[in-house]
Amino acid sequence: MSDQTFDRALQDRARLFPRPRVAVATLFLLNGFVMGSWAPKIPEFAGRLALSEADLGLMLLAFGVGSVLLMPLAGAQIARLGSNRVVQVATLLFIPTILGVTFAPSIWTGAMAIFLFGGLTGAMDVSMNANAVEVERRMGRSIMSSCHAFWSLGGLLGSSIGGYLIAAVGVSLHAVMVSSTSLALFLIARPMILKDAPHLEEVSTRARLPISPLPWLIGIIALFSMIPEGTILDWGAIYLRDELSADIGLSGLAFAAFSLTMAIMRFMGDWVRDRLGAVRTLRICSVLSFSGLVVAGVAPNVFVALLGFGLAGVGISNMVPIAFSAAGNAPGMAAGVGLSVVTTLGYSGILFAPSLIGFVAEHTSLSIVFTGVSMLNIVVLGLSNLARHADRPVDHVR
Repeated sequence: MSDQTFDRALQDRARLFPRPRVAVATLFLLNGFVMGSWAPKIPEFAGRLALSEADLGLMLLAFGVGSVLLMPLAGAQIARLGSNRVVQVATLLFIPTILGVTFAPSIWTGAMAIFLFGGLTGAMDVSMNANAVEVERRMGRSIMSSCHAFWSLGGLLGSSIGGYLIAAVGVSLHAVMVSSTSLALFLIARPMILKDAPHLEEVSTRARLPISPLPWLIGIIALFSMIPEGTILDWGAIYLRDELSADIGLSGLAFAAFSLTMAIMRFMGDWVRDRLGAVRTLRICSVLSFSGLVVAGVAPNVFVALLGFGLAGVGISNMVPIAFSAAGNAPGMAAGVGLSVVTTLGYSGILFAPSLIGFVAEHTSLSIVFTGVSMLNIVVLGLSNLARHADRPVDHVR
C-alpha cells in the first residue's frame, strides 16, 4: 500500500469514527455493561432481602419510578447546559449505584438503592442518547443503531461473565470489579465527548404534546417492543433458575443470549433496513420476536430457552430503532415532539412492565409470562405500516 493510499484510508477512518463517536459509543457500552452485570445479580438480591416474586416486582417498580423521575430532569438540564456536562455528571453518579444494590442490607435500603440505580441509569440514558444525536448532526450520518449495538454488546459482556464471576469471587468483589471497569471506560471516553451548546428553545417545545394520533400509535410500537426486552433483563435469570433448574452461572446467560443476537443485528440494522425497507423489516422482526419468546416460554430445558431468547434478540433488535426513526420523521411535526412521545412510551415498557410481571408470576409462572408477552408482537405487526415514515429522507446537519 502506498503512503498516499494509507493516508487516505486513515482519513476515511477518521471521518467514520471521529473521537466524539468513539466516546459516545463507549458510554453506551459502559451503561449496557452495568445493566448486563445487574441481570445475574437479581436472584442474589432477591434472596438476600428475602423477596417474593411480588416483592421483587415492587422493587423493580422503584427502579422504574426512579428512571421516570430523573429522565425528564436530565432532559431539562441538557437543554440548559448541553449533553456533554450532563452525561459526565450522570455517568459518575451512576457507576457506584451497582455497589449500592450489592451492599444494601435491608428492604428499605434496597429500595432506596434500586431507586437511585434506576434513576441514574435513566439520566445517563437520556444524556448519552442526546449526545449521540449531536454527533449524528456533526457527522451528517446515522450512528444511533450502532450506539445501541454497543449497549447490547455491553449487556452481553456484563451478563455473560457476571454469573461466573459471582460464583467465583462473590457478589461483593464482582460489584467492585464492575464499578472499577466502568470508571476506567468513563475516563477513556471523557476527553473525547462532544461539547455541544445548550438548546434553551427546546424547553417550551417539549412541553406541548401533539394532538395527532400518529406519534402515539408509533409509541405503542416502541412500548410493545421494549416490554419483552425488560422482561428478559429482569426475569430471565430467575426463570432459568427457578423453573428450569439452572445454576447461577447458567442463569445469567438468558440476557447474554438475548444481548448477543441483539448486538449483532443492531450492527447490521441500517444495512438490513436499507435493503428491505422499514415496514418489511419491522414485520419480519416482530414475527421473529414472537417465535423466540414462545420458544423460551415453552422450553423443556435451559438450552432450548437460551435459543428462544437468542431468537427474540434477533427480532427485537431493530424494532425500537425503526420506531424512533419513524417518530423523528413523522409528517407535520418537529422531530423532537414525536420523539418525546415515543421515547417516553417506549421506556415505560422496559421500566414498569417487569414490575407488574412479578405480580402475574406470583399467581402463574414465568413460563406463562414469556409466552403471554409474545402476543404483544401481534399488535406491532398490525401497526407495522406506520414504519413507512422511517424511510422518509432525513436532511442531515453538516
